This record gives sequence, structure tokens and C-alpha cells, in this order.
Amino acid sequence: MTSFRFLSNMATRWGICSAGRISHDFTVALKSLPPEDHQVVAVAARKLADAQEFAKKHSISRAYGSYEELARDPEIDVVYIGVIHPYHLSTCLLFTNAKKNVLCEKPLAMNTKEVKEILASAKRNDVFLMEAVWTRFFPASVEIRRLLAQGEVGEVQVVRSEFGVPVLHVPRSSQKELGGGAMLDIGIYCLQFICMVYNGEKPECIQAMGVCHETGVDKTVAVTLKFSNNRMATFTCSSSVKLPSDAFIVGTKGTIRVPDHMWCPTSLVVNGKETEYPVPEPYLPLNFLNSTGMRYEAEEVRQCLLKGLKESAVISHADSLLLAEVEDEIRRQVGVVYSQDCQ
Repeated sequence: MTSFRFLSNMATRWGICSAGRISHDFTVALKSLPPEDHQVVAVAARKLADAQEFAKKHSISRAYGSYEELARDPEIDVVYIGVIHPYHLSTCLLFTNAKKNVLCEKPLAMNTKEVKEILASAKRNDVFLMEAVWTRFFPASVEIRRLLAQGEVGEVQVVRSEFGVPVLHVPRSSQKELGGGAMLDIGIYCLQFICMVYNGEKPECIQAMGVCHETGVDKTVAVTLKFSNNRMATFTCSSSVKLPSDAFIVGTKGTIRVPDHMWCPTSLVVNGKETEYPVPEPYLPLNFLNSTGMRYEAEEVRQCLLKGLKESAVISHADSLLLAEVEDEIRRQVGVVYSQDCQ
């Protein structure tokens, strides 16, 4: 993959890996961006029929019945990986070793060890890699970072976040071999929010308690984090009950509140004043709330490629490593062990 290919007057050519529900939404989100900037040129699934059906639905010219074929396609600038969590490692390595730039769904991998493997491969192969923590690229999140940088609420003292949605009936959320568990699936949104507010600082102390499902994965987790200078953060995540799913940042001079659906925010309340940040309407029905908001992370990928960057400053490799390390410690305290932790 040569960097001179990325000219500002040429579209970024996307390959979609997996024809599942999240890949559908990501492709719909890409279509909300100018076609002269973003084009989906190929899709791959484990079954050719699935890829062909996806390609037909989204008007994609090439469909592959294996991920390896997509990795060999010379006309792909970047691959979006939408496979389930346990396959992130092998799929990321497939594409990075094929010298493909990668945007991989969160969590980047099942644990810190796997994250390190992926980051090392991206570096070794000199390709761009980003964990798709889409929340950080929403206009509301960009505004939060601006407000914090300008000291709008003074010194931040406390951050609180919640995300709960009853999804235990979904195998991907409850089965251990499918990478189920509240922390990796939805708790990561609460954690990344706290890490964003505290500028990627590692917490000094992590205390976690949780309740596990009969399958051995966590279904409700409550976490308290202490940072330097006595700054605190708490979050609760649950895959068994609906929580308010909002977030608060409390400083010495005021408060920022992210109302319900903090993981895909479309409004902010700053010191009592609310501002709306709507996302575009989709051209096809979506599987998940506000999914056209994935357009913002896609545009970040394009801008990074145009600049010849190998990672994004908004969700850097260090950020992905921090998330994995804290997630590992939370799971350790709650008592959730995946097969990947024993290898």
C-alpha cells in the first residue's frame, strides 16, 4: 500500500468485511458522505451468497465469499471490520499483513495481549489502524473536548456515565464464545467517555463489582475509578436492564450533561443550556440508533489517510491500549475469563 495514492481529489475506497448488521449500518452511513470522497467498492462475507445479497442491497460492485479475497483486492484503500469480537484479532492480522489500512469495530480485541498483537502488526506493516469508537467523532463529542480545553466547567472533579439495554436474548451478548458480556459490548462506551474527559490518563485505582449471567459473562457491572488530584469517575453498564444511558461531567465551574444515548450523542446540556447536534437521515432502515453517525469516524479515517498518518489522535493506539488494560482489570475483579485470556 503506497501513501501517494491518497490524493484529496480521489475517493477513499472502502472494503467491507462481514455482511452483518453493523456493516449494513456503516455502509448506510458512508452513503451519507459525498461520493467523491467515499466509495464502497467491495464486500466480503464467509458465505458468497451473503456478500452478494449485501452488495445488491448497497449497490456494491464486488462481492467475495472469503475475507482473504478482500485482502488480495488491490483497489481497496481501507477495510472496515464488522465481525464479532473474538474474530477481531485474526481478521485485523489478515488485513494488516496484506498491507491494508484498517478500521476495526470496538472492542479492538478481547484483551490487552491481543490489542498489542494488532498494534504491533499495524506498525510492522506500516498501515493505518483505528478502533471504531464512533462516539468520539460525533459533533457533540468534539464540542465536549472543546469546552473542556477552554475550561468551560473549570477543573473536572467527577465524571459519571451509564449505559444499559436488555440484550441478553441476543447470543452475541450472552454467549462467552461469541465474546459476550456487558463490559466489552456496552461498558466500553462509558469507559471511553471517562478516558476522553481525563485525556487518556490511566486511573490510579480501579474498583469493580458485577453480576454474571449463567453463561459466565458479566451482565451488570459498576465501576469506580480514581484519577490523579483526587478526580473521580463512576460508571454502570448492563446488558440485562435499561438504564438512563446518560453521562455527566462535573467541574468546579459547571456541568456538561449528555442526555440519553450517550454512546451516540445528538444533544448536550451545558450549564443548563441544551444544544442539538442531529445526525443525517439514512437512505435505508438502520439496525442501531443514530448509526449514520458512523460517517464521522469514516471521515476521520479519510483525513488521516490523506495526511499519511498511521493512527488518529482522537482514538489513538495508546487510547485503545488503555481501554483494553482497564477492561481486563475490571473483568478480573468481576470474575469473567474468556478462552483468549488463557492462551
